[in-house]
Amino acid sequence: MASAVALAGTLITGLFTVRAAGAAAEAMIPTLVSPTASTEFISRPIIQALPQAGTEAEEGDNLAAAHAGSLDALVDAQPTGQNLSDEMRCLAGAIYFEARGESLEGQLAVGRVVVNRSKSGRFPSSYCGVVYQPSQFSFVRGRSMPAVRTSSSDWHEAVAVARIADQGMWRSEATGALYFHAARVSPSWRLTRLARVDNHIFYR
Repeated sequence: MASAVALAGTLITGLFTVRAAGAAAEAMIPTLVSPTASTEFISRPIIQALPQAGTEAEEGDNLAAAHAGSLDALVDAQPTGQNLSDEMRCLAGAIYFEARGESLEGQLAVGRVVVNRSKSGRFPSSYCGVVYQPSQFSFVRGRSMPAVRTSSSDWHEAVAVARIADQGMWRSEATGALYFHAARVSPSWRLTRLARVDNHIFYR
């Protein structure tokens, strides 16, 4: 009986020893632990300036204008070369004959009417098409305009203003205008009057 009890004790001791060894062995086995993914959401408001109401998309968004500070300075900053395309010559010609001798703002307003018409879908799509459209500009005779004194300061100024109008470098005082007439006449137009600039009244 004593031997049986001793045998049982030996077996139990061995069993615990094996289990302990197994636990120790398991503790020594490297285990891959996946890191817990952590997602953090950060909410920040995105602030975007809204476009100013009533501005033309092609105007007032040119760095040259921002640096110039005034229309006079912007005109002075324009290239003096006379290598003009036919389209730019038509635009400068309209400014020259319609607003020669007026302020730069008045010349620009006339130039912008030609530009606006070409983009409106209601008039020819080119500057020359707009200028030479029948019965639109009084200085046009058939499909031609009078000779221009290209060496004059008035022509150089008209060319500079034409470049500014074409590229939308400066906001016109008659933004969006499609029509104008001399202030000395009073046509019965059913149009929205926008502004008077020098010797012309502008409408859309």
